[in-house]
Amino acid sequence: MARILGAVCRKCRREGMKLFLKGIRCNTERCAFSRRQTPPGMHGAQSKRSKMTDYGIHLREKQKVKNFYGVLEKQFRKYFDLAERASGNTGTNLMSILETRLDNIVYRLGFGASRAQSRQLISHGHILVNNVRVNIASYLVRPGDVVSLKNRKNIIDLVKATIQEAVQQVPEFLVRTEDDIPQGVVLRKPVQEDVSIIVQPQLIVELCSK
Repeated sequence: MARILGAVCRKCRREGMKLFLKGIRCNTERCAFSRRQTPPGMHGAQSKRSKMTDYGIHLREKQKVKNFYGVLEKQFRKYFDLAERASGNTGTNLMSILETRLDNIVYRLGFGASRAQSRQLISHGHILVNNVRVNIASYLVRPGDVVSLKNRKNIIDLVKATIQEAVQQVPEFLVRTEDDIPQGVVLRKPVQEDVSIIVQPQLIVELCSK
């Protein structure tokens, strides 16, 4: 599985907003973005004042979404092609596809403190979809799917502790039950209002359609 490496706090500074790539730490005083909001690099302060080109505005919107969901270029293009072929608005379809990635669902349910930790839970085989182990973070869930944990006490205890510390609320297209083994159900296909990042999908569509 490909990974995005490097200092993740630099990505937040580049986009000028918190992308919550370090989970709970992003809501504390230790968050690097809160302490230093200028773009990374020796000319960061100057570049913040410079006027961005039209292409730059479109590109930054795409890069922001890629960094937020932890998706690389090749996979992002695949999702865009799926969104174009589907009926309806391409931008809305694209964000819906990204929201239904298994690593995002695990994170939005509160099982992982960040999408990176959620990907680790999945790749290590701790996540079940409809009682079948799925170790592919990019797996796309569908309405009616049940996402649960493998019955291992140490993992269940870890996830329960993460749920207790979680700041974000479970979105309306999901429902979480906190029994002996926490699980979540996908109620419906996510819509634009369910997306947890401020984004202009149309800018991404205009860029990728060229």
